[in-house]
Amino acid sequence: MQERLRQLSYYRWLIFGVAAMGTFMAVLDSTIVNVALPVIAVNLNVELAIVQWVVSAYLLVITILLPLFGKVGDLYGRRRVYLLGFVIFTIGSLLCGLSHGIWLLVLARVVQAIGASMLMANAPAIVSVTFPGKQRGRALGMIGTVVALASMIGPILGGVLVGLFNWQSIFYINLPIGLCAYLLGYFILPVEEKEGSASFDVQGAMLFASGMTGLLIVLLKGQEWGWGSYLVDIISMITIILLGTFIWYENKIEHPMIDLSLYKCWPFLAGNLSGLLSFMALFSNVILFPFYLHSILLFSPTEIGLAITPFPLLMAVIAPVSGYLSERISPALLSSSGLSIVMIGLWYLSTLDTQSVIWNVLIGQGILGIGHGMFQSPNNNSVLSCVPKEKVGLASGMSALMRNIGMVSGTAVTVSVFEWTRQMELAKVSLPSQTANISAFLIGYHDSLMIGACFAGLGALISLSRKGHAVLKT
Repeated sequence: MQERLRQLSYYRWLIFGVAAMGTFMAVLDSTIVNVALPVIAVNLNVELAIVQWVVSAYLLVITILLPLFGKVGDLYGRRRVYLLGFVIFTIGSLLCGLSHGIWLLVLARVVQAIGASMLMANAPAIVSVTFPGKQRGRALGMIGTVVALASMIGPILGGVLVGLFNWQSIFYINLPIGLCAYLLGYFILPVEEKEGSASFDVQGAMLFASGMTGLLIVLLKGQEWGWGSYLVDIISMITIILLGTFIWYENKIEHPMIDLSLYKCWPFLAGNLSGLLSFMALFSNVILFPFYLHSILLFSPTEIGLAITPFPLLMAVIAPVSGYLSERISPALLSSSGLSIVMIGLWYLSTLDTQSVIWNVLIGQGILGIGHGMFQSPNNNSVLSCVPKEKVGLASGMSALMRNIGMVSGTAVTVSVFEWTRQMELAKVSLPSQTANISAFLIGYHDSLMIGACFAGLGALISLSRKGHAVLKT
């Protein structure tokens, strides 16, 4: 059957469709659960601080495993790892729906995240090696569209399913989709010849996983525990030792888990750094934006949903266009222009106040969507074009890793700046009134957005520095 499929003129796009399904499922489940958290907390009789681990565990595991499964895909075949990802993700979804206790649910989410990391690490790599140089930017741009649509549909679909059925339905819906995606992938994805016989770096994987766990725990819990607290200091010191040992060990062995020599290619390093900064910039707004709409502008849930829509909608439109243009225009120029627009969007949002109306909010979100859509596709194209074919899976996983670290660290910096500024403002008055609380909130929110704008501006400069640099492959 696969031989007949290979003869089709659109066979590459069938492969793209399978890659898009895995990306869509993994991203969807990172957003669909958020809507159900209050219901899960009530049904399982737990506090919000505990139920948040349903989301945090998923994020932690994906972040830790992304480069590992990118490397495994390079060694043992991306098709094999990708299809196994569908199986594990689907089993994890079933276990999530069957869970009757919070820690069983968290454990099931860990299983689900293992499958999701297999999908997320290998989908862009499959697309990158399937499409030739001149078409790669367009295809990766469309993957960006899939990510945006999944992010947009997740909360909406989650609300509908929980409202009509129950919270378990958000996991059960993955079962038929996962089975269908596996069967399609089995028949469509080409069987690869083994690239080489290098062994898997177990020691490096353990050092990396331990170090990244420490780093992400500090970023996620630092504000709650206190950045200068004894516990945070101890975990930070252990994390530095583990990651330092990991870097030393990876430079020493013949077949490392992460090939640090890739960073000698400046477009690869610059693309990853600017990708990290882009998500740090975006998450300076993502976390606090709904609270601004709810607490300051007194928007209804419907209005909040409407206000969020322009970002993923415009990103979904701009990303494939930007990917197409990256085949003809310097990716460095496009990506740096995109981050410059993100910087302008964050600055614009920092001017909103108690008198702002929904149109002001929609414009700000639209600017961010245009900017990020313009940045993401050319940046992905530039990064994956800079590595040899046999290492594209590893490069894909490392890029996704930077994206996740950007989300976590952007959230940590945003919350820290917001809380510190807000407390400083409230300390100026002995008995804070409602007006003082609103004023302190806005000052903290605006300062966080300006920090995010600085991240975007720095990312734009780093991204532009790639212009004129040679790459390892085209």
